[in-house]
Amino acid sequence: MNWNEAEMAKRDYYEVLGVSRSCTEIDLKAAFRKAAMEHHPDRNPGDHTAELKFKEVNEAYQTLSDQQKRASYDRYGHAAFEQGGFGSGDGFAASMSDIFDDLFGDVMNRRGGGGRSGAVRGSDLRYNMEITLEEAFQGKVATLTLPASVTCDVCSGSGAKSGAKPRGCPTCGGHGRVRAQQGFFAIERTCPNCHGRGEIIDDPCQPCGGTGRVTRERSLSVNVPPGVEDGTRIRLSGEGEAGQRGGPAGDLYIFISTQPHPFFKRDGADLFCRVPISMVQATVGGDVEVHTLGGGSAKVKIPEGTQSGRQFKLRHKGMPVLRSRDMGDLYIQVDVETPQNLTKRQRELLAEFEAESSNKTHPEASGFFAKMKDFFENLGGQ
Repeated sequence: MNWNEAEMAKRDYYEVLGVSRSCTEIDLKAAFRKAAMEHHPDRNPGDHTAELKFKEVNEAYQTLSDQQKRASYDRYGHAAFEQGGFGSGDGFAASMSDIFDDLFGDVMNRRGGGGRSGAVRGSDLRYNMEITLEEAFQGKVATLTLPASVTCDVCSGSGAKSGAKPRGCPTCGGHGRVRAQQGFFAIERTCPNCHGRGEIIDDPCQPCGGTGRVTRERSLSVNVPPGVEDGTRIRLSGEGEAGQRGGPAGDLYIFISTQPHPFFKRDGADLFCRVPISMVQATVGGDVEVHTLGGGSAKVKIPEGTQSGRQFKLRHKGMPVLRSRDMGDLYIQVDVETPQNLTKRQRELLAEFEAESSNKTHPEASGFFAKMKDFFENLGGQ
């Protein structure tokens, strides 16, 4: 399809923004943000079609964001503005500038645009730390050694050589942004000369190359509290990358992951442990001693006739609850082990045992097969 202004003038404004006629102001603004950023000339350099779509999106939003204009448009359509009622010239450009300040100003600020000081906040850093389940139980103090950008000591972060000073950017007047008039609206962009800093350094500092930062290894002590879980995030304020031109440093985020344990599985503050027991233990009962993460041990009493899969709860023997004095529980699941590699005598004894068995000896198995037989006999009778 060939896009031209005549064709765009015929398109329904709601269709242009991809919203319904009953949309709210919040829906309208969200749709405009998405469409404007998609077709913005900065993102589509040299694309004439994108520029025309961008103008169309602006025109649609300018009309529908005004309650009076929207009411007129809903009643009369494009005819409501055929006599110049839509507005043009400097007023429209100023209005569009306000809209873009609202929508894109936060993005430009994050990139470092604006402001006369040229200070830019440092980036946040991420560090992945893997610990054992025992360390998650007890907590630990870890020492990290990592490379990071720090403020240059020679220029104190200014980026200028000793005795020299940055000067205001002549292109943007120290604002970090320049305004360009494109047709009937104005757009502010990051200054191409100073890249949004608002300052120019004629004589840069040699050690940091004018950035105000150098890379060095540094050591940090990190306190990992008891009870941390997978995905726990620890934030160290101001320990990230150094800022530029004296800007504040970013933050360091440490993400915790826990190594798999050979015996315990964790669910929140609770621990689960699978313990195999012999057929004799399950039959006649007995005691089983298990170790806990706290360093001690606990005795589990196995009652007579215990079935495989039964769980026993040991209260307060699980993990600490993060930033609390509470403790989770430890669940012991017993799995009855079937004897293997039997001797001839063991087989004889088991055969004698089976001969002496009755429905009372194996009530669950006997009941199951009896119920199955009755079910299928009744089904066949029907």
